[in-house]
Amino acid sequence: MAHCKGIAVLARLKWVQQHHGDEGSARLREALPGPTREVVDRHVLPHGWVPMEHFIALNVTADRLFGAGDLALCKVMGAWAAAETLPKLFRLFYRLGSPTFIFERAGKLWSAHYDSGHLELAEPADTSCRLRLSAFAQPHRAHCLSVLGWAGKSVELAGSTLLEADEVKCRARGDETCEMMLRWT
Repeated sequence: MAHCKGIAVLARLKWVQQHHGDEGSARLREALPGPTREVVDRHVLPHGWVPMEHFIALNVTADRLFGAGDLALCKVMGAWAAAETLPKLFRLFYRLGSPTFIFERAGKLWSAHYDSGHLELAEPADTSCRLRLSAFAQPHRAHCLSVLGWAGKSVELAGSTLLEADEVKCRARGDETCEMMLRWT
């Protein structure tokens, strides 16, 4: 079973609160599967580990309630979380580095946020790259799209203009790896 840091769960809950208020937060809580609701009702610690199934259920439920039910909201919430949860120290690295620099470091920091899988910068260029997520124990498009949203926002936080951020492969659709293509100026 894979886990993510609690900060990812807390960021989704905060997104719902900021965009849909107390009523939206209550709707989300009531719609969550019982075990996920129990996790959310407990005090989730930002640096504590949360089973990935609850992160996925939270994203899928939020997308169903507040999005189009196509998981696109997962990308939006991932982008929002990138800007919202970025520690002040890392903001300096974002401003000083290129998107490629950021993604190289992200691969090395993956295990600080997830206890499964590897994020790899593949095909880096001056204005594009491919990110490859491999060996993740519980592949799900909600997670891939969240990572894609984070990556797209990271391009912007590094001072570039995002032109394209697409999911090109996903293990949840039968591919060997999950891959994302990003282009910027």
